[in-house]
Amino acid sequence: MKLNELAPAPGSRKKGKRVGRGIGSGKGKTCGRGHKGAKARAGTAIKGFEGGQMPIYRRLPKRGFHLHMPARFSEVRLSRIVELIEKKRLDAKKIDEEALVAAGAVKRPRQGIRVLGPAVEVPKGLNLKVTHATASVVAAIEKAGGKVELTGAKGKSAAAGAE
Repeated sequence: MKLNELAPAPGSRKKGKRVGRGIGSGKGKTCGRGHKGAKARAGTAIKGFEGGQMPIYRRLPKRGFHLHMPARFSEVRLSRIVELIEKKRLDAKKIDEEALVAAGAVKRPRQGIRVLGPAVEVPKGLNLKVTHATASVVAAIEKAGGKVELTGAKGKSAAAGAE
């Protein structure tokens, strides 16, 4: 096989409709766009245009607040961490963000790692150090005699309040 012999599978590529090629083609003259108006012209974007009336997105008041750069966390479930401990890919005595990345629980830590999940059977003496963890995860680990250290900005105040 050579480069000049490569071709797509028969029937996998469909030719585009050629418009403006005479009356007999069925798509000549106006090319299926009807007569005049903004939609008949090329390069017009009229989404949200209401014919000169004030558009609804400008008539309604602004509500709420959106962070333009919210914190993005990598998320991992507690059940996944327990699974990795059972497979001996994580050491329950010391689990931090680098260990979770090395074990393949998350691809990259982004702006931190958030541990989620309903309470599962947690091994005794689990020490976890992450940016954020849900209340159910913290309760499950502490019930099993483990410790959770939260390193995020909100986590520091939560960890201080827990002591």
